[in-house]
Amino acid sequence: MPTINIQNFLSDISRIVGAKYVLSETDVMAEYLEERRGNYTGEADAVVLPANSSEVASVVKMCADSNIPIVPQGGNTGLCGGAVSKRGQIILNLKRLNRITDVDPINDTMTVEAGCILADIQQAASNIERYFPLSLGAEGSCQIGGNLSTNAGGINVLRYGNAREQVLGLQAVLPDGQIWSDLNELRKNNTGYDLRNLLVGSEGTLGIITAAVLKLYPQPRQVETAFVALKDLDSCLELLTAARIDSGGTLSSFELIPELGIELAEKYVPGCRNPLSTSSDWHIIMVYSSTANGTDLRLALENTLGNALDNEIISDAVISASETQTAQIWKIREGLVEAQQMAGERYTYDVSVKISQVPEFIERAGMLAQSKMTGIRPYAFGHVGDGNIHLSLFQPNDVDGTVFRSRLPEFDELIFDLVHEYGGSFSAEHGIGLLKLEEMSSYKDPAGLSVMRAIKQAVDPFNIMNPGKVLP
Repeated sequence: MPTINIQNFLSDISRIVGAKYVLSETDVMAEYLEERRGNYTGEADAVVLPANSSEVASVVKMCADSNIPIVPQGGNTGLCGGAVSKRGQIILNLKRLNRITDVDPINDTMTVEAGCILADIQQAASNIERYFPLSLGAEGSCQIGGNLSTNAGGINVLRYGNAREQVLGLQAVLPDGQIWSDLNELRKNNTGYDLRNLLVGSEGTLGIITAAVLKLYPQPRQVETAFVALKDLDSCLELLTAARIDSGGTLSSFELIPELGIELAEKYVPGCRNPLSTSSDWHIIMVYSSTANGTDLRLALENTLGNALDNEIISDAVISASETQTAQIWKIREGLVEAQQMAGERYTYDVSVKISQVPEFIERAGMLAQSKMTGIRPYAFGHVGDGNIHLSLFQPNDVDGTVFRSRLPEFDELIFDLVHEYGGSFSAEHGIGLLKLEEMSSYKDPAGLSVMRAIKQAVDPFNIMNPGKVLP
């Protein structure tokens, strides 16, 4: 294939999307090149900002014809390097595809373009007294296309499922520039291969999601939130079991909070405060929510917690008495993540095991880490109700930062071997990107990898769509 003159190529792209939407100067591209955690800083020949699916298709077709790789990008809030580019590639950022094109409150669906901000979708649903349950820390800036491409999780997976469960139809641009449009609003559609679920979670390696039909739900009329001090870590399973039974299907969140997390959040994040006067090593944020007016959820939650106190499952609890107090409780959960970034060097893991294995996994992971490095501080929190644990291991005070960073491979092997022993997943909700390619080789079933490679080769034979991501 002849060498491409990049300036001529970008001039042709400019005729499709407009010259001001083709960014090629390094300082202008900077915000699109750095990964959120700062682990990766990419390069690119250009950042292209199309306005609609037709423009996306035209740009992709040009790239395919010229064999120029594309890195699809949404809000650039990913945590695994999935939207990081390099020289010789272009970033295709979809933030201008930001329209909500249809809302059907009878069918409980909303059709949105991929660049819509998640919080805006939530608000649009609320405006028609409906509820879109996907909720995560970056919802004020992440885009729905990126949420779908990584099959995002969040705090409501326990009741509503991952992002994949929130989608009925998709539109995507394929690696050859074709637009595949299946924006159906049907609950039943048994017509061949499920291409929708193939694209959701593929991290832009098989195509670029440009629009989606999302499921909506009745808006909760009652929401009761409690902050609970556990007797010990094992007690979280007893409390979860009781809450599932007592709530009558209304349990929507069940989040594990360590005492160290509260301490760091209170230290580093203004406004974070433990609502309980007593101390405990482990806490839970739990939520009962219902669309019905006749059910007394507060009484149900009081009964759950009262029985748990009587049975010595928990040591203390408070049920929120106002929206302000509820916001303060959730601020602690949000502060766990923010405080980590201020508290020093750490290794971080996004893993999952069976729900029944969560306490044992956390305890074993902590003990193994401490036996390998004296003074290391385990910091586990997350979505106990679906088995997803966010585990950090903080640098000991007497270990040099350079030494600590150099030992990351040892701890990766330790934690991921343990996850594998439990039959768990080394990536629960953040994806693979660049960060976990080695783990894909080490822990993913070889037959499964072979099928994935065959699909990639069939759909994207010239490997122009987010090359180097997901598949080792």
